Amino acid sequence: MPSQDNLYARVSDFEAMEADLKATRHHLHAHPELSFEEAETARYVADKLEGWGYDVTRSVGGHGVVAVLKNGTGTRSIGIRADMDALPIEEETGVAYASTFPGKMHACGHDGHTTVLLGAAEYLAETRRFNGTVTLIFQPAEEAGKVSGAQKMIADGLFDRFPIDAIFGLHNHPGMPAGTLLTRPGPIMAAGDTVRITIIGKGGHASRPHLTVDPVLIACNLVMTLQSIVSRNVDPTQTAVVTVSTIHAGEASNVIANTAKIAMSVRSFDPAIRSFLEERIRKLTASVAEGHGATTEIDYEHGYPVVVNSEKETAFAQAVAEELVGAENVATCPLLPGSEDFSYFLQHRPGSFLRLGNGKDSAILHSSGYDFNDGSLTTGAAMWARLAERYLDQ
Repeated sequence: MPSQDNLYARVSDFEAMEADLKATRHHLHAHPELSFEEAETARYVADKLEGWGYDVTRSVGGHGVVAVLKNGTGTRSIGIRADMDALPIEEETGVAYASTFPGKMHACGHDGHTTVLLGAAEYLAETRRFNGTVTLIFQPAEEAGKVSGAQKMIADGLFDRFPIDAIFGLHNHPGMPAGTLLTRPGPIMAAGDTVRITIIGKGGHASRPHLTVDPVLIACNLVMTLQSIVSRNVDPTQTAVVTVSTIHAGEASNVIANTAKIAMSVRSFDPAIRSFLEERIRKLTASVAEGHGATTEIDYEHGYPVVVNSEKETAFAQAVAEELVGAENVATCPLLPGSEDFSYFLQHRPGSFLRLGNGKDSAILHSSGYDFNDGSLTTGAAMWARLAERYLDQ
């Protein structure tokens, strides 16, 4: 543990803990659980926290775990969140601690996110050099896509049952050196919506297309039209993505199907643009189909909203990060078109979502070859510990 002349946590304070952090991370990696199935992960986390003296509440919003530690007379409370769920992917990393569950793996690094918060938790419980309340949130089902773990924990009274003044979270970042940190005030990660369109035409024999209303032809026209929305309707200084990712229609080459289905992903960083994209998609879909004599059904699924970091809390987190690893190892995060349900927490409390470098040569997230970089464990744990100490010392 640190010498008395150092006021706040340092990365070097976690060097003695590094082997334990790796062991924890490797255990979690080998035993991944999908969204809403994190019972054993939650038990493992809760047992450790109770052993360190935290007041632990289990089953918050499903398998969520909330751990509270109070010290001193301070009235401020900081919340720090880690996600716990894995993905339905067959692992192909070849590591000794690879997933033992076929078809499931930690392909997004939530094993690492959970581990660094556990490391900070152990440190804070041992040193208790803070004045106030530390609230640690271990969240299930971030990967759910809708009705996620964040929403369920909030609906289960998270912020009423556990008063929090500000909340922080992080995600690993492939492509940046291990141990580096990235911050960004304002929007940082996109809103992610999913659109499923069914084109209802009139099927028939492929040799007599004039007697049909061909949904495949309409789908092809619609794809080209939809892909023009961003380039021709969105201000070039703004950022948005409309990607048609699937087209399905028919089974036989000599049959024109009755219906065709397309699915698309829509990403945006501004609520007004998000609404505009939906309006344009609905109008263009209806007009293209009508022009060909077809009708449509649209399932427009609103996913996670934009992750918007508070200015004050992000400036604070950046200052702490620069103290911890040096300004040369803290960068401004680019806008990220991926989405995150941490956005729901930030709709209720001010806070900031950070990124932690996972190595320049890291495999991409959600791929079968991805693995969280153990070289970032001590940095991540130290960041959370120092952030809590500094926040509660203001």
